[in-house]
Amino acid sequence: MNFVRFRERDHIAYGIASDGEVEEISATPFLPFEPTGITHELQDVKILAPCLPSKIVAIGVNYRDHAKEMGREPPEDPMFFYKPSTAVIGPGDEIVRPPNCELLHFEGELAAVIGSVARHVPKSRWQEVVLGYTCAMDITARDLQNKDLQWGRAKGFDTSAPLGPWITTDIDPSNLELVTTVNGEVRQDSSTEQLIFDIPALVEFVSSYITLLPGDVIMTGTPSGVGELTEGDKIEVAIEDIGTLAATVRGSHV
Repeated sequence: MNFVRFRERDHIAYGIASDGEVEEISATPFLPFEPTGITHELQDVKILAPCLPSKIVAIGVNYRDHAKEMGREPPEDPMFFYKPSTAVIGPGDEIVRPPNCELLHFEGELAAVIGSVARHVPKSRWQEVVLGYTCAMDITARDLQNKDLQWGRAKGFDTSAPLGPWITTDIDPSNLELVTTVNGEVRQDSSTEQLIFDIPALVEFVSSYITLLPGDVIMTGTPSGVGELTEGDKIEVAIEDIGTLAATVRGSHV
């Protein structure tokens, strides 16, 4: 099932996407809902970011091939940082280079979307709190990341967290192909099988420190092949059994 958040004229709603159509549901997918019988052609609506998280928990250095690419040993524990809700944009939206950034990088990622309150969740119960999965980009001002002690500016700026196109449920996230292209050229080609810490481990670890709320997102990390973005670039992240998230890059806010 694919839960999609969309705008049709001035109306914003959640629905279930299937066969080129979306059927509205009576509430968000994080609450009890029922189909409304109201349908739209997907091509006639604007697909939005699939959720409005209170926070994004992003995991660093979580692919074996990426750790090797960086010349680092795999971490002993998951390393996480935050991206604010204001960083989120949806499919087809623009990534805007932040001020003073000379080196903008892409990182294609699988994201897990939390479906219910998660606090101290053991690995054995992780599926009870994960609604589904979506494609994500961790857009990074790499030069600012290298300059700053904290990563808030480099990874939390407006437009740094594209999400979409929808939340896909009932799939196995343990071995999904992930391909990132820039202007049609493949830059990342890996599998979630490369994850150092899988989603059950991440849910257990993160929820032992912070409470995750419905709609919150865990970005699971990026594989090898990260690289630079320049103005006008089109970046696409395609994940097996989910779909493709696309965004474009423009200059700065000023």
